[in-house]
Amino acid sequence: MPTTVDTETAQETLNIIEKAVRGISWQTAAVLLCLLVASVVAIRVLVSLADRAMIQAKLDRGVRTFLRSGLKVALWLVAVCVLLGYLGVPMTSMVALLSVVGLAVSLAIQGTLSNLAGGILILTSHPFAAGDFVEAGEIKGTVQEVGLIYTKLDTVDNRVVFVPNGEISGKTITNYSANPTRRVDLSFTTSYDDPTEKVKECIARVIGEHPLTLPTPEALIRVNSYQSSSVEYVARTWCATEDYWAVYFDLTEQVKAAFDKAGIQMTYDHLNVHVIEK
Repeated sequence: MPTTVDTETAQETLNIIEKAVRGISWQTAAVLLCLLVASVVAIRVLVSLADRAMIQAKLDRGVRTFLRSGLKVALWLVAVCVLLGYLGVPMTSMVALLSVVGLAVSLAIQGTLSNLAGGILILTSHPFAAGDFVEAGEIKGTVQEVGLIYTKLDTVDNRVVFVPNGEISGKTITNYSANPTRRVDLSFTTSYDDPTEKVKECIARVIGEHPLTLPTPEALIRVNSYQSSSVEYVARTWCATEDYWAVYFDLTEQVKAAFDKAGIQMTYDHLNVHVIEK
């Protein structure tokens, strides 16, 4: 962190620059103009070479944009130092000035810098991409755009949410679209009076007849628990990721209809009271 001495040195640097600018001659101005033109040309050439290198390295577009901007800022700082050095401004004084300015800027945009670092981490590690359905920063939605500061999500109720990248990178990210298939987990409860094999065969028939369920891995249908008023069955089957919700809701509805047709009773918590007359 810059000290009081650095601040005083920076103020002295500003005074030196002011005096140097006031005393510029035509000859000095011509040289400065040539140096400026040479700096512009050199910066363009170096940035162009850097662009080619980043494209060959297959870096993400957002990362390339950030690095390109950072490189341009750094090169222009070097060019300014060269121009001021020609005017006789001491290099140590310029470093002190830049440190004071850098501290002021970093304090003013520290939140943005945190989001920027998170954006770079997301763009380099690729936990998700545009079009993926994710849970990030406690928000669920389809990724529309990954920027350096914010990630744009479309929620299932058609809202557009801009989540700060610093918040996303610091928490757990769940990508529901990363794999081509997903497992659909369902549970059903039936009466103790219904035979176990009959219930399992009914659920298996509904799953097997659905056009979007996958034959492999084979569906799992087992008794999960014996509850106070019912037997709970668990059914697990697989489908394509994009078909998950269609399969989930279809099976939930169709199993109930199949139970009704087969005379299987879906129970609920209840209390039977038996009155014994003496």
